[in-house]
Amino acid sequence: MIDRRNLLRGGALAGAGLAAPALLRPSGAGAAEDWPNRPVRVIVPWPPGGSTDVLARILCEQLSAKLGQSFVIENRPGASGNIGMEAIAKSAPDGYTQGPATIANLSVAQFLYAKLPFDPEKDFSLVSLHWELPNVVVAPAQFTPPNTLQEFIAWAKARKGGVSYGSPGVGTTAHLSGALFCDRQKIDGQHVPFRGAAQIIPAMLSGDLTFAIDNLASYIPVIAEGRMKAYAVTSPARWPTLPNIPTMAEAGVPDFVITSWCAWVGPAGMPRPVVDKVNAAMKEVAADPAVQERFQQTGARCLWSTPAAALAHAAQQRPMLAEMVRISGARME
Repeated sequence: MIDRRNLLRGGALAGAGLAAPALLRPSGAGAAEDWPNRPVRVIVPWPPGGSTDVLARILCEQLSAKLGQSFVIENRPGASGNIGMEAIAKSAPDGYTQGPATIANLSVAQFLYAKLPFDPEKDFSLVSLHWELPNVVVAPAQFTPPNTLQEFIAWAKARKGGVSYGSPGVGTTAHLSGALFCDRQKIDGQHVPFRGAAQIIPAMLSGDLTFAIDNLASYIPVIAEGRMKAYAVTSPARWPTLPNIPTMAEAGVPDFVITSWCAWVGPAGMPRPVVDKVNAAMKEVAADPAVQERFQQTGARCLWSTPAAALAHAAQQRPMLAEMVRISGARME
């Protein structure tokens, strides 16, 4: 497990010394001088209404205002984001096709899938980190007596027949987090994949599912209503909107910092002037308190980084995630 204490703090990540010549090589610089002079297509590799889609729409609204052209969302869900990511990778590298690429796309897919239609390390120009959000350990209040994470661990270990944990799909951070948690705590845990939190939450509230370690954004309302117990968040520090919920380390589970994150990307070879223009606009967006507030209301934090730092972050995550995939036993064709 790699040391992640140097991860994101306060919405910005300092520049890293990792060069990215293949991803950021300049091309068509002359054509990029007046970019954008027409609408920019934004491919979101996930369905409408999910965290990635909602946060991409907030950013596109801001980019449209700052760069003077429409950033038009086109949802291309399917195959855990692979369909949309392939569309970005194979688009013309002229700056007019961009989109959000999550941890699943850039740092998990290559370990999960036997074959991918794109290379996560070579086929994209990384512009900046876009957002981060933690997972949260949640269980239905009606069916789960424990009030702390350590009590929950003891209770789960003692349950005859073990426990079940839900996720939005095989290979998601919710799946990998649940598998790692059960492995480390010696809990007999059974993974149950769903399409998303909209199906996981009712399953827990009906008593058909024991717990989840899923994206916080989806669970804030049911936590606030008292229908879900939140035992800990997987971020390095307590989350601003839920200051009473401890981190995993504070709850007695060290070395369990696992956040979902997203970078803004285009196809490899996108002109460096375009990358720089979008990056500068994203820096302004992340510095806007009103935008940060909108992101926090969804359970996320708006980020900015240099392109090299975004590339370094994706690379830094891969050894840990490869180990998590191995522990989970997940494999997709």
